[in-house]
Amino acid sequence: MSTIRFIHTADLHLDSPFKGMTGLPMERLNHLRDSTFVAFTNLIDHAINTKPDFVLIAGDIYDGEDRSLRAQMKFHEGMEKLNEAGISVFISHGNHDHLAGKWTRFALPPNVHVFNDQVEEVQCNVNGQAVSIYGFSYKERHIRERMVDAYPIAQNQDAFHIGMLHGSLAGDDTHAVYAPFTKSELLAKHYDYWALGHIHLRQHLHEQPPIVYPGNLQGRHRNERGVKGFYEVELSKTGASLQFISASAIVFERMDVSCKGMRHANEWLAACREVLESFTSQHGAGIVELSMIDVDAGTAELFSQSTEQEWLDVLRDVIGDSEPFVWVQKLSFARPANLLATSGALGQSVIGMIEGWQEDEWKDVLKELYQHTQGVKYLDILTADELYEVKAGAIALLAAEME
Repeated sequence: MSTIRFIHTADLHLDSPFKGMTGLPMERLNHLRDSTFVAFTNLIDHAINTKPDFVLIAGDIYDGEDRSLRAQMKFHEGMEKLNEAGISVFISHGNHDHLAGKWTRFALPPNVHVFNDQVEEVQCNVNGQAVSIYGFSYKERHIRERMVDAYPIAQNQDAFHIGMLHGSLAGDDTHAVYAPFTKSELLAKHYDYWALGHIHLRQHLHEQPPIVYPGNLQGRHRNERGVKGFYEVELSKTGASLQFISASAIVFERMDVSCKGMRHANEWLAACREVLESFTSQHGAGIVELSMIDVDAGTAELFSQSTEQEWLDVLRDVIGDSEPFVWVQKLSFARPANLLATSGALGQSVIGMIEGWQEDEWKDVLKELYQHTQGVKYLDILTADELYEVKAGAIALLAAEME
């Protein structure tokens, strides 16, 4: 039996506004705001060069229901290029680009199929091989129903069966839960591949058959770190080969800078530059956070001579307009262990207790803040990184009070 080859992407979020990037020079901010379009162009160029049998886009092409005219134009241009190359595209709209949104519609070329608001099957023929693709588009932003129940069980096992689903694992509250499903429910459909969207972290929920989140195409903030992109999939009835293809125009990342034995500012600047140059040589342009580690009492004394903002400003000055561009968004400084030791037995006991708290215990501690009716609308769901920062801040504050 022959194989088929396709691209699986999701969560393009074209024209994301990139809020909260204070201090970034306007030219660089414009570069950042264009990054979702650059990542999309990288996807289209790869498809044209490699000629997959088709492309699957599993939701959230746009960043909001009131999609911009520019984003629609860029997407339309990409679909036209794929049409000229003879590459079919299958689209299931998600919660951010649902069918009830307001936009000036562009007529998409004939190579593009957009799933409607009910689960449907589209049959096609790839080099003599029958392929069935199943999916639906969100009719409105909030789809709480278990849409997985509407997907039919695959019957003809001589054909390839691919499910497209923009949704969440039931019970996973790290992201807004829409169109929930369980892994066992997906496996029960007997499909050869599940092309998922909605979760921006790249992950494989199951290997055979593959149940895959490709993650988003371009990171948009500090909680979407690392290289982003899409999957090129070669599928047969005996297995699948998945190759991750990078599309990121700008990479968000957090890195450690060892400050062991440092006593002078120029030593610190040199260490930071080395870390940043290593990053840009590997990833190109980026938005990074630097964490100072291996801080002893002498290094802590060095850092205490200036404010955190002053250290950040001088580092940005040293980096300047070097290319590839890298912007240091934030610095964090670990407290030296020997200073924590001076807090006494009671302080060490409390610090030990705080360090041992698990995620559920932290959520219980912070519940009054997150249950406040006026403030909750300004707060996002706590991520593991943010909980780590809350813990580090609490320990540093406690140690400072006990000195």
